[in-house]
Amino acid sequence: MTTTPENFEDQPSSTRHPGIDHVLSTSALKSLAHPLRVRIYDELSAYGPLTASGLGERLGESSGSMSYHLRQLERSGLVRENTARGKGRERWWERVPGSVAVPDARSLPPGSAERLAAKLVEDEWMRTREQNFRDFVTEGDQIFDAEWLDIATSDTINLRLTAEQLGALVAELDVVFMKYGDLYKLTPSPGSRPVQIHLNAFPLVRGQVTDDTTTPKER
Repeated sequence: MTTTPENFEDQPSSTRHPGIDHVLSTSALKSLAHPLRVRIYDELSAYGPLTASGLGERLGESSGSMSYHLRQLERSGLVRENTARGKGRERWWERVPGSVAVPDARSLPPGSAERLAAKLVEDEWMRTREQNFRDFVTEGDQIFDAEWLDIATSDTINLRLTAEQLGALVAELDVVFMKYGDLYKLTPSPGSRPVQIHLNAFPLVRGQVTDDTTTPKER
């Protein structure tokens, strides 16, 4: 059973994928809508618990700046202190568990602060994903051995699907992702590394709808 934190909201089932636990509440969304806070949230998501000074080194910022933004994210229920780590005054921070999504933009008033915040967060998430993949392409062969380089992949598959067929495909992929998340997210295996999987499934904006005259006929 999933418990919904105060700063998250249940996502309507009509737009919810099985892999999404919560949608950011308005207050949490506004708190996250800062480029540096999105980067902090992404670092904790991808690499696990870090200190303010550790985050500062990774992001090129001061530990004081990191501490301030971490406290703001903590107030919104997005991060929390990991009390199992650290000695003395050293504080370790982690992302609150559970997958999240921004609210559907269609549910937010056009031009509203909430809609602008949602766009900023989504833009930053996209920028980070693109940068992570670009870093792997340009630097991966200098860091990883053949075991990792041979298995990593980037595939593009072009299909013609109805909305229902695309929904079925995404639902099946969600099941696979959830299976591996349940197995290894909280209990990583020895020798494991942080891994990121990007899945983009969407209709092409400049595409045309298939009509009866272009659909192959059964013989």
